[in-house]
Amino acid sequence: MNMKKTASIVSRISLSAVTLFAFSSLALAQHAMHTAGHGDQSKLVQIVREATRQYLDVNNATADEYAPLFGCVSGSDHGAMGIHYVKKSLLNGTIDVNHPQALIYEPLSNGQLKLVGVEYIADQAIWLASNSAPPVLEGQVFLLVGYPNRFTIPAFFELHVWAWRDNPQGDFVDWNDHVSCAHQ
Repeated sequence: MNMKKTASIVSRISLSAVTLFAFSSLALAQHAMHTAGHGDQSKLVQIVREATRQYLDVNNATADEYAPLFGCVSGSDHGAMGIHYVKKSLLNGTIDVNHPQALIYEPLSNGQLKLVGVEYIADQAIWLASNSAPPVLEGQVFLLVGYPNRFTIPAFFELHVWAWRDNPQGDFVDWNDHVSCAHQ
């Protein structure tokens, strides 16, 4: 084989090896970032579980001034949120991980309600009067729900945490495909 062909083959092999190494490194870095983010999610989910364990029984929620609001909320094309039990005294523009503004229950076929998650809520105007950015809880940035909205209430920031029901879309997305309003 002549030297030119040998050099060309070695060059292609080297380029292929460098490319493979670069993509492998990128994949490993992305996996590490995903794993780190998942750990943060698990931490917030665990905190919420500890803070809301007493509300697995909806009677404890109502005794603590949580009341149903809006009925069972379901998505137009998939999933649901459930029935939001809101504690109005917590709608004061502050966020405390141990005191969510809403507990979310799924109506079951036996007539019972199952706690599936929580929602942290902050009125946009009240929050921004003393803060320059949306709320953040354990690294999770709240979403802005503008006005007008399906609830016909002023714009607000919100964060769902599916602490008691797995969500295939993620622990912090609004809609949960594993929650249903079919038994309301």
